[in-house]
This record gives sequence, structure tokens and C-alpha cells, in this order.
Amino acid sequence: MVSIWEYLRGDKSYTFDNPGGQHKVTLTKSAPQHAITGSAATTGYLYVNLHWTMRSGAVRPSTRDTLKRFFSPRILSPLEPDSPGGNEQLNVDLDLACMYELSDGTRGVVQPLGELFGDLREPPFIKLSGDDQYGAPSGETMYVNLEKKDKFKRLLIFVYIYDGTPAFEQTHAVITIVPQTGPRIEIKLDERARAARSCAVVLIENAGDNQLTVRREVRYVNGFQADIDRLYGFGMQWQRGYKGQQPSGGGD
Repeated sequence: MVSIWEYLRGDKSYTFDNPGGQHKVTLTKSAPQHAITGSAATTGYLYVNLHWTMRSGAVRPSTRDTLKRFFSPRILSPLEPDSPGGNEQLNVDLDLACMYELSDGTRGVVQPLGELFGDLREPPFIKLSGDDQYGAPSGETMYVNLEKKDKFKRLLIFVYIYDGTPAFEQTHAVITIVPQTGPRIEIKLDERARAARSCAVVLIENAGDNQLTVRREVRYVNGFQADIDRLYGFGMQWQRGYKGQQPSGGGD
């Protein structure tokens, strides 16, 4: 088993030991909640992964579509995706993100947009390992430092379509939550939501007494972070922006 720091330095080939990894709990409408208890809720790291694959008719976003330009260096939300048109192929780029509220009232977001990747050793004690624009097998991964569990009040894991057409139905998207021990928790984004651009997937709350409650939300929103924020009352300010990487060489 390698350390989390070795993994986050860039070698994504590592895997983590998880004795309960072969077992799975799938959260559904009829069974939406699961409790992580004991040492699993207070030690090590909680691993949150978004994996998605494009169905027939969807294509990967182009480099041109992901140029990095920011309207603001603060908390950002994406530009509105293109509307579907005829039989054109669809660009779909899903991003994993987390709105957090700490026990001292601090609120913020960890997301690829704005390169707000977080930190495991300092607040918010959440770290996003990178941004997968293509639905690669490794997907996008986020870590939560459970050694700092008492610092957390609630974490809202959400997914948004940064670029392209609103088309959650064109992806096989799954959020998997893996504690250090015990079963992994799976939430599928498999409902039809043609106009949705974001989805609040799961709410993780500090229930005290060495327990975290994990509750399936899967609430599709015809908007972005600000709209999810209003639903859950985080009270942050949002501005639109771009993500990606500037071509080398600079220029206007």
C-alpha cells in the first residue's frame, strides 16, 4: 500500500488496499442512506471517484473547447453548454466537485474550474487529484482526510457538465465512495434528465459519535453551481469562467 502523498504526486497507477473493496452498497431511491462508522469514519482517507464513459453519439471535447480563461480567480461556474441540434455529435465533459461546510462555518468548493483542487493537510482537507476530460478508466478522484473529520459539517459531492451539450443520458456515470475499511458505496447517475447541466449526487454529513452519514441525492439541476448552492443553502458567490490549459507561447 502506498501513501496518499505518493499517489497525489502524480503516479495514478497506484491502488489502495481496501479489505471490504469487493463488497458494494448501491444507494437507490428506496435505500438512499448508508452510515460509515467506527474507525472507517475517523481514520485514513475517504476516496471518491467519478467514472463515466460516453455512449454512442457522444464525442470527446476538443482542445479548443477547453481553453483556460477566467472571468474571476474566485469561485467559478461554467459557461452554458451548447444546445442540442439535430443529429450532431455531442461533446460531454463531466467534472467531479464538492461544496463543503466546515464546523467553523467556512464554506467553499473543490473543483477543476479555477484550479480549486483543495488541500489534504490544510483546510478544506479535501483534495481533487485532477481533471479527466475524456472519461478515462481512472476517472476523476477526490480524497477526504478523515483524520480531520471533526472539522467537517457537510460535504456535497456533485457533478456538472463543463463543456458541450447537456446530456447526462449520454454517459454511464457512477460515483463510487470507498472508505479505508468496509464496503464501497456506489451511486449511479442513470436517470433521464435531458436539460440538466448539474447533478447534486450525494451528501456526506458528520453525525458525530464516529459516524458519517452518506445520503443519495441525485438531484438534477438545469443550471450550475449557483443553482445547486441555492438548493442546499451554502450561500456562496459565483461567477462564470473557463477551464483548461493555455497553449504554450502565450499571446492574446
